[in-house]
Amino acid sequence: QVQVVESGGGLAQPGGSLRLSCAVSTSIFSSYTLRWHRQAPGKQRELVASITRSGDTNYADSVKGRFTISRDNAKRTVYLQMNSLKPEDTAVYYCNAAYFSSFWGQGTQVTVSS
Repeated sequence: QVQVVESGGGLAQPGGSLRLSCAVSTSIFSSYTLRWHRQAPGKQRELVASITRSGDTNYADSVKGRFTISRDNAKRTVYLQMNSLKPEDTAVYYCNAAYFSSFWGQGTQVTVSS
C-alpha cells in the first residue's frame, strides 16, 4: 500500500510563505502524477496544483504566480511553495499521488492570519 504523508503546514501571516512537503512511499514515484488539493471549512475540495511525470505543471487561477509545485524523484517527495499568502488560502491541504490508482494523504492545516 502506498503511503502519502504531508508536512509543513502551520500559521503564516498575510504576505508570508510556507512550503509543504509530501513524501510518497513507492519505488515508482517518478511515474506518478502528483497533485495538491485544499479544502476550506464549508467548501468543496479544490485542485490547487499538479505536476506530471514529465514535469508539466498546472495551477488553479487563484494561486497562479504565487504557488509553485515541484518534485524530487530521488527523495520521492513533492513540494508546494506558497508565497504571498492570503487569508483565503486558509484550508487543509491534501496531497494526491496517482498512477492507475489514487492515494491521498491525511492533510495538513494551513492558516493565514494576522
